[in-house]
Amino acid sequence: MTGNPTLSEKTFHEVRPTIVGESEAMTVQGAVNKTAVMLLFVTVAAGFTWNLFAEGKAAGNGWMIGGAVAGFIIALVTVFKKHWSPVTAPLYAIVQGLFIGGLSFTFNQQFPGIVVQAVMFTFGTLAALLAAYSTGLIRASSGLRRGIVAATGGIMLVYLASLVLGFFGIQIPGIFGSGLIGIGFSVVVVIVAAMNLILDFDLIESGARSGAPKYMEWYASFALMVTLIWLYLEILRLLSKLRSR
Repeated sequence: MTGNPTLSEKTFHEVRPTIVGESEAMTVQGAVNKTAVMLLFVTVAAGFTWNLFAEGKAAGNGWMIGGAVAGFIIALVTVFKKHWSPVTAPLYAIVQGLFIGGLSFTFNQQFPGIVVQAVMFTFGTLAALLAAYSTGLIRASSGLRRGIVAATGGIMLVYLASLVLGFFGIQIPGIFGSGLIGIGFSVVVVIVAAMNLILDFDLIESGARSGAPKYMEWYASFALMVTLIWLYLEILRLLSKLRSR
């Protein structure tokens, strides 16, 4: 099991009936290559909305909000229609890039240089955990899986409760502020988001070993992208809290 809602132990079991007759099977390298393509799409789309905000164009807000909404919808479609992922995964990367570009510009205006720092920390974390996983330093044991899944579920419940309470003008005290409690909460969330990468690596490797169909490379890269974007946004939030003090 993984804390990433787009990947679970059942993910590749669900597609195994379609493997028969496949001329090509999923590979780890294929998933890596497609992840690189999706990162390129995110970067280009983010640059588009960043420039709109930099030029002071009102359309920037529309693209950013539209990207956030479209990203949520496309993610749901991809989860339930995995064989559509060769189309929906790149679309997800593009629309999320539109959202991230606008949001990143807003943070960078308030805290100059924070986006570069967040990007460096995100990819540094990815590289470090990938190296640790590849060398066997960290393995996705059953105990680690349970802990990360529980922690991820708890965080999602906190965010959901915050969203619901926000409609009634109620805020959960402390955790979203720049005080010690807020910073501590963000540190925990960043760690949990980062550890989800380990579970994603493990399940992608499992998919390749099981001979999942080729289109699952796109689905695997989509799932990994969901975690990376979450990690980036949480690092951005943490850095903004630290810079606010």
